[in-house]
Amino acid sequence: MLTFDNWLAELPDTITSDPLWKMKAYRLATFLGDLAWHDTAKLVQTPRMASLADQLYRAVGSIGANIAEGYSRRSGKDRARFYEYALGSARESRHWYYSARRILPDKVVEHRLQVIAEISRLLLATIPRERTRNLAEESVNYGVDLAPFLANAPLP
Repeated sequence: MLTFDNWLAELPDTITSDPLWKMKAYRLATFLGDLAWHDTAKLVQTPRMASLADQLYRAVGSIGANIAEGYSRRSGKDRARFYEYALGSARESRHWYYSARRILPDKVVEHRLQVIAEISRLLLATIPRERTRNLAEESVNYGVDLAPFLANAPLP
């Protein structure tokens, strides 16, 4: 069993120190993305579920990716558009999780559906607010000494 707190403790500071991390919808989408990795690994063990697993993993990944891209937009109108894409991906993910219910345990499907419902609720509250905002992203110091990373880049 993976808890949110255990998962959170494993994340690098480069993720959690970004202002984007303040968005609960993004945090939940990132957590869901890691959970979906395990879920889709189970699904691909059944050959006819391979395509569904691919669709599910792409849809779940798209939630956080669109939130991240939207957050980085300068105008509220642009942000809202990407948050709407994220909402669409959340609803698509819900569909694929429901479709996977014959392979994934009931408690897994119910948990994922609840996380998706919370992400959707947060996005539905955020989208109208963002449409009327014109904010710039807050400044963050991304200063990193790249020398050690460039001198010794790991390969898989």
